[in-house]
Amino acid sequence: MLRTTIEVTRLSPTSLTQRVSGSLLVVLFAMVLLAWSQAGFARGLPDFTGLVEENAGAVVNISTTSAPATGNTRFHGLPFDERQLDQLPEFFQEFFRGPQSPFGGAPGNSQPTRSMGSGFIVSADGYVLTNNHVVEGADEIIVRLNDRRELPATLVGTDPRSDMAVLKIENGDDLPVVKTGRSKDLKVGEWVFAIGSPFGFDYTVTAGIVSALGRSLPSENYVPFIQTDVAINPGNSGGPLFNLDGEVIGINSQIYTRSGGFMGVSFAIPIDDAMSVFRQIRDKGAVSRGWLGVLIQEVNRDLAESFGLKRPRGALIAEVMDGSPAEAGGLQSGDIVLEYDGDDIQLSSDLPPMVGRTPVGETARLTVLRGGKEIALDVEIGQLPDERGAQQSVPSGGGSSSTAPLGLTVEPLPSDLADSIGVPGGVLVAGVGKGPAYDAGIRTRDVITEINRKAVSSVADFRKVIKTLPEGRAVSVRVVRQGRAIYLVMKP
Repeated sequence: MLRTTIEVTRLSPTSLTQRVSGSLLVVLFAMVLLAWSQAGFARGLPDFTGLVEENAGAVVNISTTSAPATGNTRFHGLPFDERQLDQLPEFFQEFFRGPQSPFGGAPGNSQPTRSMGSGFIVSADGYVLTNNHVVEGADEIIVRLNDRRELPATLVGTDPRSDMAVLKIENGDDLPVVKTGRSKDLKVGEWVFAIGSPFGFDYTVTAGIVSALGRSLPSENYVPFIQTDVAINPGNSGGPLFNLDGEVIGINSQIYTRSGGFMGVSFAIPIDDAMSVFRQIRDKGAVSRGWLGVLIQEVNRDLAESFGLKRPRGALIAEVMDGSPAEAGGLQSGDIVLEYDGDDIQLSSDLPPMVGRTPVGETARLTVLRGGKEIALDVEIGQLPDERGAQQSVPSGGGSSSTAPLGLTVEPLPSDLADSIGVPGGVLVAGVGKGPAYDAGIRTRDVITEINRKAVSSVADFRKVIKTLPEGRAVSVRVVRQGRAIYLVMKP
C-alpha cells in the first residue's frame, strides 16, 4: 500500500504580511520606474512655449500692394501659379480666388495685387529683414506687429541674388528686436522652429529639425541654404527660423513642392549671410560679392579617377574667364580646387558662397590639384559683375576631317569660331557615332580642347593623343559647348 506524505507549511501572520508587502513594493517600484522613464522622455522633447512668447513680438506680418499687372498668371509674392492653385484644397482655392482674398483674387484680374509674407525686426529703430520676392514690385508696404499695430514701411534695398530685402518702419522707435545667432554653429538634427504667416494665418508656429546644411539650389549659387523639415508654406517667406536658444539662425525662403504646399523640404538663408547683406544694404545701399571668374563643375567618381583623386571632392575648373581674378592668380582650366582659405571643398557648390563672402580686394589662398600635385595659389578676389555676357552658340564649320576609333569625327577649328568662343585652338566635332565618345556625352558641334590633360590644338594633336590613351581607364575630355567649357569622362 502506497502512502503519500503531504507537507503543509503554515505561515505565520507576520511572514504572510512580509511577503505581501514585498510584492507590493516590487509593483510600486515598477510603477515609479515607468513614470520616471515617461517623464524623462517628455523632458527630452523641446518646449517652445516660452521661446515663442519671448520672440513673437519681433516677428511681423508684411502686406504689400502693387498696381495690377497685365499678362501675368502668377500670384505676386507667392510661389505658385494658377495650375498649382487648382491642386490645393477647395477651401484654400476660395480663400485665394474670392473677392475678399488678401492676395487680390484670381490671377490676371484688374484689381491691385496684394501679397503677404513675414519678416522680423533686427533693430529698435525699425529695420526689418524679409525676402525680396515678398516685396518685389510693391507700391505700398505695411508692417503689422504682434500687438496689431499697422505701420508703413519703406524699402531700403534688395539683393535678388540672395532673395533678401531690407525694410525700414517709418517712425520706428523702441521696437522689439530678435536675437541673432550664428548659423555656422548649427548641427544636422538640431531642433528649430519658425514663426510666420502661412496662407495669411498670422503668427503660426511650426517646428522640426535641421535636415542638412550648405544646400545649393539650381537658381542660387551664392547662398548655402539650411534645409529643414519645418512646415513652411506660402506666407512664411521672409520669416525667422529660431534655434532652442531663441536666436534667429535663418530666414525661411523657399520650399520644394510639386503642389504649391509643404512637402517636408524647406530652405532657409543662413543668418550669417543675411546679416552681411543687411549691413551692406544699410551702410552702402548695395551689396558687393567676391568673384573669381571661373566656371566650375562637380567632380564625380569617373572624373576623380581620371584626375588621380582617391575619392570625388573639390570643384573642377572648366573655364577661366579672360581678365578675371582667377586668370591673374594663375588658375587654369583642369585645376581642382580642394581648399579655399583653409576650408575644405567637398562639393563644387561649396566654393561660390566662400568666394562671395570674401571682401573685394582681399587675397585668398587656394589649394588646387594640378597634374596630380597639390599647389597653393594666392588670388586677389574681384567684385562680382552685375551682368554676365551672353553665351555664344557654336556654329558648324567645314574642312578636312579625321575619324578615330572612338566613334568620333573631328575637323579643324575655324579661326573665326575659335575667336568667337575664346579658345586658342582645338578641333570641331563633325559627327559622333556609337562608341566611347558618344557614351561620354560628346556631341556634334562640340569643340574639343583637351584629352587626358593634354592640349588638343589641331587634328594632328588629336590623332597623336588618342593613340596614347590607356584602354579601359577613364580619361577626361574638355569640350566647349555653346560658349561654356565642361569636362566629360571617356573610357576608350
